[in-house]
Amino acid sequence: MRNTHHCTVIIPALNEEDSITGVIAEIPDWIDRILVADNGSTDSTAQRAQDAGAEVVNAPQRGYGSACLAGIAAAGETDILIFVDGDLADYPAQMDTLVDPIAEGNVEFVIGSRVLGGAEAGSLTAAQRFGNWLACRLIRLFWGVHHTDLGPFRAIARVALERLDMRDTDFGWTVEMQVKAAQQGMRVIEVPVPYRKRIGRSKISGTIRGTFAAGTKILWVIFRSAIRRDRAS
Repeated sequence: MRNTHHCTVIIPALNEEDSITGVIAEIPDWIDRILVADNGSTDSTAQRAQDAGAEVVNAPQRGYGSACLAGIAAAGETDILIFVDGDLADYPAQMDTLVDPIAEGNVEFVIGSRVLGGAEAGSLTAAQRFGNWLACRLIRLFWGVHHTDLGPFRAIARVALERLDMRDTDFGWTVEMQVKAAQQGMRVIEVPVPYRKRIGRSKISGTIRGTFAAGTKILWVIFRSAIRRDRAS
């Protein structure tokens, strides 16, 4: 619990047996629940997560967004949800910097910016850096909201998340959250977070096919949302 707020961490994970224990170990003691949304792992991710003290949620439909949605459904009544990847690229020990602005009632949604925090050399590919830049520029162009990153390390008040009515089941999850928050005029801030080289190869940026699919989906979410806005106006 943080400042009387119940806090739940959701970790979407797919074949992260080499890193999941380290991620869980770095999560602060004040977190009430740790949910690992196992997205169909074929290794020992689920067992290692359980052994480390986390609750494992079965999320068999492949997709980053699907895993996040399964974690949200399993979270039940909680005040703040924190999302962090299972590859140990983020620094879970620093999640107080994301949670405290929400617990203090100042904002509803906090994004950890790897751009502002200074990502370790080699931790973000050139395609990731360009994709982040382009997506954030488009969000600013269409909705007048300035972001620097689509970073996966983020925290949001449960009541705010419910208003967003999240639907994306794969690569568009993070950008959908930011676009919908912008559309609703949600109180959002970015905070600098460090970022290190992940353990293992990324399922998205680690392949040309994954990078292309993710980039295409992110742009599709942005332009679809902008077109719908214009039609509704």
